[in-house]
Amino acid sequence: MKSLSPVTVPARVLVASLGLMLLFWIGCGGGEPSSNAETAADVGSNLELECGDGGAPIPDAETAADVGSNLEIECADGGEPSSDAETGADVGPNSPAPCDIEASTRLGASAEGDSAPDPCLDFAIRPIEEAGHWAFYGGESGLPSWLHGVTSDASGNIWVAGGTAGLFLLRPHSAVFERFGLEHGLTPFAESMAHPGPIATRSLDVIAVTGGEANTAFVGYRGLSNVPDTYGCEDNWDGPAPVPEIYKSGDADRVQLDGNGSLRVTHYDISSGENVVAAEPRGREKICDVYRILFDGRTRTLWFGGNHGYAQADPDFEPSPGCTGQPWCSGVFEHAHPLLNGYNRESSGNLVALTNAYFGLTLAANGDLWVGGWFRSQRCAAKADGRVDFWQCESEALSSEHQIDWWPDAVAESSRPSERTDDHVSALAAGTDGAIWVGSSVNGLLRRGADASHRSVEPGALLVPGVSALVIDPLDGSLWVGGTAGGLTRLKGKSALHYSAEVFGAGRISNGIADIQIDRSGSKRRILVAFRNGSVGIYSGD
Repeated sequence: MKSLSPVTVPARVLVASLGLMLLFWIGCGGGEPSSNAETAADVGSNLELECGDGGAPIPDAETAADVGSNLEIECADGGEPSSDAETGADVGPNSPAPCDIEASTRLGASAEGDSAPDPCLDFAIRPIEEAGHWAFYGGESGLPSWLHGVTSDASGNIWVAGGTAGLFLLRPHSAVFERFGLEHGLTPFAESMAHPGPIATRSLDVIAVTGGEANTAFVGYRGLSNVPDTYGCEDNWDGPAPVPEIYKSGDADRVQLDGNGSLRVTHYDISSGENVVAAEPRGREKICDVYRILFDGRTRTLWFGGNHGYAQADPDFEPSPGCTGQPWCSGVFEHAHPLLNGYNRESSGNLVALTNAYFGLTLAANGDLWVGGWFRSQRCAAKADGRVDFWQCESEALSSEHQIDWWPDAVAESSRPSERTDDHVSALAAGTDGAIWVGSSVNGLLRRGADASHRSVEPGALLVPGVSALVIDPLDGSLWVGGTAGGLTRLKGKSALHYSAEVFGAGRISNGIADIQIDRSGSKRRILVAFRNGSVGIYSGD
């Protein structure tokens, strides 16, 4: 790994340019970063990041709740980093407002958090009367015991991310899910240009899924991280002995049902080839785990939220024979991320730049892209034609002006752990009124008004304080909120409807909700909920 000299101040992100690309590269004196994360359902904010002169420890990023743990860091003293961290759905841009934004503005809601009541955030708990409008699918329907996501395509097919068990499909009018795995063409890996030859170990872990057009879905994978005596996926390429099975694992696929009901699979290799990035002439391999996927059919754009940053892709991409990882033939532009600079320990340690876990992806009504991560978030403004320019997003991510700290740190820059409140964004949702709803696995639920005011929803309005999933209902603007430790809340009008064990059963919600998405294939309401404990719920009531 090559360490570059800072452009402005020590431990600032470094900028190099080549053609269209603006790259920031963060290094640690030739060493390699690693990390260890607990689950998203109980994510802590105390990072133990340290730089020393020893070898790099083995990373451990496998988590039951999909929390990425690979941190990109820079050590001002040139030492070796290590870390130990406790630790949308595809929301359409035409969602109506879940409350009266004008009334909120009249009451003077502000970013400073004044105490004026806000009708957008004051909810009365209402009893549940719609239990009969739920249909549930579980093991008896062919689903595995642990789920990560659920979606539907324009044909009404329901797709489920089933982790190591594979990808699952429920066709219209069927009651049983079909399973797809490596033997059906799923491709959670890519061939290595630097080390050509067959891949001996092919792991499968489907952790994200988003529906596209008719009979089409986009699938995200987890890369290999827990590999004895070597670096995990994010760091393996830059380590002393790169292993193709590791650094080429993960990424994403487009899957399409052909006329015979079989899968046609197209792989997205989220990497850059030789001489694409000036500072990394060997090529770049950083994003492995794809946690969230956003499909924008209006602009024909695909967005991936991953372990290290976010990337853009072409949903209509077709592989080009002989392509060597160049953006114009790979179908992928990678990668961008807003960063936080801070110290890794209270009384000692090194100033580091942190980026991780981009679970938040949503499009505003005007086409703006909002991206949310563990430490910082970002808004990418759409152009006049409604499109988002990835390269502008990538360059703006370098500027603190474009970085968002939803739960403000006591010290914004060069902070110690006790001076920070890490955001842990788990989901974002946008409405036509300009409001953005922000879910955090640790901090709860926050609403950013069209006037840029930030207000937190009182914890009592939710069944559990940690948020794992959000979606806005396009038919009435109600907000569906999934909990990290169980329970589903629907904020409708000025009421909070709680779906708890009485409706779902204690076993179904005990490990929380992995994903909530809208089935947009028909005119009637269908809310899709993936419970981590191996079942899918479909709501079709009012």
